[in-house]
Amino acid sequence: MDLRRQTAEWDALCTLPDDDIPLLRATLLIASDEYPDLDVAAYESICSGYERELAPTVEALDEPQAKLARINRYLFDELGFTGNQNDYYDPRNSYLNDVLDRKLGIPISLGVVQMELARRMGVPLEGVSFPGHFLVRLPVDGGLLVLDPYHKGRSIDAQELKLRARPHLGGNDIDDQQLLQILSPASHRAILTRMLRNLKGLYAERETWDKALRCADRLVRLDPNGADEVRDRGQLYARLGHGSAASRDLSRYLQLRPEADDVDAVRTALIDAGAATPRLN
Repeated sequence: MDLRRQTAEWDALCTLPDDDIPLLRATLLIASDEYPDLDVAAYESICSGYERELAPTVEALDEPQAKLARINRYLFDELGFTGNQNDYYDPRNSYLNDVLDRKLGIPISLGVVQMELARRMGVPLEGVSFPGHFLVRLPVDGGLLVLDPYHKGRSIDAQELKLRARPHLGGNDIDDQQLLQILSPASHRAILTRMLRNLKGLYAERETWDKALRCADRLVRLDPNGADEVRDRGQLYARLGHGSAASRDLSRYLQLRPEADDVDAVRTALIDAGAATPRLN
């Protein structure tokens, strides 16, 4: 896909209301950063093929829970999608074309495939930005069915969810009301944000700064007033020697967060970025 066209399409998606953002297409646009010649439509058609194969058996069922069970059996047992437990931090686990090709992923990418199939089958499956691992949820009979895409759509009860949350909440126990708050549905924008942050973190750990920067740029385009993302993009610009761009972002961060704990460090970085910017006399 042409870079200019791809950027324009991403920017257009970013202006949509959360629920109107086409999640599968947006994640494939993210993958086109790594694969510039990616045929997005071809991978959308793979999911269309899954839909055609699955629809007759799902449509014969009445209850959403039964429909979801059939979707999960098809996705995880018949097609063989599973969590990549041998190389969890392989960036390919976050690129939807690779996930569809290899049938391997991490919780959020497998969850996107699961939600896409459910959407096509009329099943209201939602994402959950749970601490640690991304989950999905289905409202049933006044309650919630919570599933783990990483472990073949296994259902998780309230006790296990509380135990999973504890290490991410200072080791503190949580009550049922707090658990329900944690299980609130994630918007499509939040899901894309989490996926891009995962990738940005992976590339930063590997010191692959140009790839971390492209993730940061998508994050800022997704939320132009996201102060932390603006700061991170500025710092990555600085690492790559783009002084003017770094200065713009770091200055913007200071405007957005004038009382932030790291303002002194950012001001120093801003001075350094300005000093590194070539000046014409």
